[in-house]
Amino acid sequence: MSNLSTTSDDILACARSLIVAGGYNGFSYADIADVVGIRKASIHHHFPSKVDLVRTLVARYREEAEVGMANLELQVSDPLEQLRFYAGYWEACIADASAPFCVCALLASQLPVLPEEVGLEVRAHFRSLSAWLTSVLERGARHGQLQLMSTPRAEAEAFMATVHGAMLSARAYGDPKIFSIVTGPLLQRLAPASLQIRS
Repeated sequence: MSNLSTTSDDILACARSLIVAGGYNGFSYADIADVVGIRKASIHHHFPSKVDLVRTLVARYREEAEVGMANLELQVSDPLEQLRFYAGYWEACIADASAPFCVCALLASQLPVLPEEVGLEVRAHFRSLSAWLTSVLERGARHGQLQLMSTPRAEAEAFMATVHGAMLSARAYGDPKIFSIVTGPLLQRLAPASLQIRS
């Protein structure tokens, strides 16, 4: 298989950066045409409507996230380290501005005005991420590698909300360091008491 980017990949990548910058209604096909260097008709050929484009983008984003989580499971066995790697991924993306905000978190804030097809994909991403975090927290609690104050599912939702809130705070203050200031105490709290004493 070729590693060369296709036109549809370029369109999706451009749409993703435009959504992160300005939300669902913050861009048009004309904006993408200008950035990618193609005619609007070419974009319509690949994605007949904006709904098709953003639905495809979110579905692909979810698939990429699921592959990333599966790879993390293979490379790191310790649940606390998995959570640290996940938070660290976003910390790095925010610091270098390569992905300063989760596209699904941003779209979730716009759910009341999104087309239903896009909303379904956004919700599917949240369910997938929540399920993975729940499994990590369940395993960590079962083996004494994490200390939970609530059920694994509730802790997963709190973890996800903290990470997304930390993204929002970093953006609001224009300071990437805010992300770790917000997420650090949560990761510290989840660590077993023996690790907290050493930290």
